[in-house]
Amino acid sequence: MDTILLEGLRFFTRDTAILEGVSAACGAGNRTALAMDGAVREDSVFDLASVTKLFTGLCTMKLNEEGLLDPGRPVFSYDPRFRFLKETTVWDLMTFAVTVRTPVRLDRCADRESAMEALFASTAAPHEDVRRIYSDIPAMILKYVLEAAAGMPFMDCVRKLVLEPAGMTETWALVPSERLKDCQCYDREHRIENGRWILREGWKAGVPHDPKAAVLQGDTGDLCGHAGLFSTRGDMVRFCRAVLDRKIVGEESLREMAVNRTGRRRANGAWTQFLGIQCYVRHPDQYYSEIPRYMGHRAFGIGGFTGNHVSVDPERNIFAVFLGNRVLNRLTVLVPEEGKGLTDYGLNPDGSGCFRWRDGEVIPSSVKYVHQKDGHFHKAIAETMNLEEIPFNSEFRIIKCLTGRETTID
Repeated sequence: MDTILLEGLRFFTRDTAILEGVSAACGAGNRTALAMDGAVREDSVFDLASVTKLFTGLCTMKLNEEGLLDPGRPVFSYDPRFRFLKETTVWDLMTFAVTVRTPVRLDRCADRESAMEALFASTAAPHEDVRRIYSDIPAMILKYVLEAAAGMPFMDCVRKLVLEPAGMTETWALVPSERLKDCQCYDREHRIENGRWILREGWKAGVPHDPKAAVLQGDTGDLCGHAGLFSTRGDMVRFCRAVLDRKIVGEESLREMAVNRTGRRRANGAWTQFLGIQCYVRHPDQYYSEIPRYMGHRAFGIGGFTGNHVSVDPERNIFAVFLGNRVLNRLTVLVPEEGKGLTDYGLNPDGSGCFRWRDGEVIPSSVKYVHQKDGHFHKAIAETMNLEEIPFNSEFRIIKCLTGRETTID
């Protein structure tokens, strides 16, 4: 176990109790460093949450390479159930180019059938002038596009195009019954949203924590496009190595993945999110960047709400894997009431600390934990692997997208 990396992880477990446990890995060249701390084991199974989108994005690129998917075609032409997406292309969804909305919130649907009906009624519109562009809905729709293009269920597509080439045998949408005991527990999540105190209880092993995936996927194994995969640290290391070794998609596809498709300055001078193909790319403001400072402009990655992060830099042959549990009996979200801040609730300005729930129980906070990764996890990786910071390059250039359209990118 790497001692420097371990010290970086202990900030999240022993120092702050932000995480119940964390298992991490990093690699540069042929070297790999591993560490874990807290309530985790070598065989722990983690809910990947939105890290699933990396698999979705890679599947779209692989099917495009094989000539089975045309990103320029309308979504409707692949699946007519999306009757309001006749003018919205697959490329629009891959690159977060439009705002996609459902008529009702999917996480409030009573059952799988009503949630699917709402998803099939999705509509698309140009983005408003807002910072946040990222959304789960495009990936949820891409699942059905990929199934139509590949002629197989989405999980079979993921298995054929990603898991098998990478040698991954511990990644599932339906966790085998004998491995349910190894699943991290994501029960008793506490949230405070504009004065509403919310306690989510009754979590079931093998069911995605994400509410939309929980209602659509549940424990059926019918993988959603935005969340729903479960995996181990060993398999996620194999995943990263396979991406870097070009075993999943080729060089051109990897370049396309990491192109900034959405980042720009808003009217107020602030930046929007910098997104690639179902992933994040380098952002000029590191506070908002899912990509660490030691990775360059060929890098891409994503985080998962349950406490995960995966990033790869194909050009420098670097990867980082962070699998944590920030949900179990923790305050995960705090949206203060108007005029209040985090400190008014007894938390530290960075979101760490403890909070007294209404029943008197004192629970740790993982609010805004993502902004702690650079100062502890990624700092430890940079020291362990002797990696230097790569300055953000703000110069723009014009390239041709897969659709043939010109796009301004970083």
